[in-house]
Amino acid sequence: MAVRAEGSTIWDSEGRAYLDAAGGAVVVGVGHGRASVAAVMAEQASRLAFAHGSQFTTDVLERYAAAVGPHLPVDEPAIYPVAGGSEATETALKLVRAFHLAKGETDRWIVLARWGSYHGNTLGALDLSGRKPLRRPYEGWLGRFRHLSAAYPYRSGDPGSNALGDADELAAELERAIEAAEPRTVAAFVAEPIVGATLGAVEPPEGYWPKIAEVCRRHGVLLVADEVMTGFGRTGRWFGMDRWGIRPDLVIAAKGATSGYVPFGFVAASGAVYEAVREAGPFVHGFTYSHSPVGAAAATEVLRILEAEDLIAASATKGERLKSLLAARLGRHANVGEIRGRGLLLGLELVADRESRAPFPRSARLVEAVARECRDRELLVYTGTGNANGIDGDVVVLGPPFVITDAELELVAERLGEAVESATSRV
Repeated sequence: MAVRAEGSTIWDSEGRAYLDAAGGAVVVGVGHGRASVAAVMAEQASRLAFAHGSQFTTDVLERYAAAVGPHLPVDEPAIYPVAGGSEATETALKLVRAFHLAKGETDRWIVLARWGSYHGNTLGALDLSGRKPLRRPYEGWLGRFRHLSAAYPYRSGDPGSNALGDADELAAELERAIEAAEPRTVAAFVAEPIVGATLGAVEPPEGYWPKIAEVCRRHGVLLVADEVMTGFGRTGRWFGMDRWGIRPDLVIAAKGATSGYVPFGFVAASGAVYEAVREAGPFVHGFTYSHSPVGAAAATEVLRILEAEDLIAASATKGERLKSLLAARLGRHANVGEIRGRGLLLGLELVADRESRAPFPRSARLVEAVARECRDRELLVYTGTGNANGIDGDVVVLGPPFVITDAELELVAERLGEAVESATSRV
């Protein structure tokens, strides 16, 4: 039972101090226990805690939109605030459809995504996701969206991986999917800039995003970037797409927007998308906790901290440091296939054999054993399964707060190294 947290540490009810190398679910950026975030939330709640978005806007929301806008990889952005990533994904899908209806393109309904992706746990977001272990129990309710190969160089061409590792091949596959559909029926392509927990911090091959963006633009397909995990400095840039200079039509954001202090997220739409939808009539959409004043207050303070303490740059430099520590500690381990990622979004892919890249069978429950060994050493990590073929495959994901110290980075590498050695020795 967690009772207190500060910086990169969470204490339980028995007094044990856990080093949070996962940032919860890769959420916490500015660190636990920030008194100033709690203070602005309390002040806002005491003044105005709730006003429904169908009736009011608020000064705190308008100020936040103005402050976050310059950091977004979107031209002339307008934001639609919601309470988290899954709601933001559902909102983005509806905005895609509303945009095409506003343009008179009523046949555009097909949305493309990738295998190995994750976009949320509501049914629409889950259907868009390509994470097979999560989809499997609900397949009878899914099927409206279509999936392409994962941009996953390490697993390219492996049986059952649904992965390609060449940018030209991936762009050509997208082109074929658009052309195979009825003319002008594909509405959007949705993807994570760097894939998070599903594949374990996988970057696409060189040249991938410029080629994908060009295909989408040429066919009038909206490009939607899911930056829920990669946004707000997690990859060492304000947003993941910044690394390639790509300007999507819509961006989905949550997690790091408030660093976990209160549920909050949003969709950022380009000015072109916003104006088309606005001129066509009201966007009939919303959730009870959309447009939260308290959420906007927390997000504004988190944004201020990120700027004032230069934490985006800290994520970049500390990520490189942690990656080098992991390479030194585990780079030659027989069961560590790849160490990858950017900034403080890093992944380790665990394999039964390095040469063949063969995964451990799911029945071995290896990554669960690694997580237990980490907890025994008072280290928290995030994990994923099924990355190799939809069933087998184990990844450890690291996403600590950006305020983590160098001494703590060394502890992460050492404790994780011990955990991997202990767990793999028993399989």
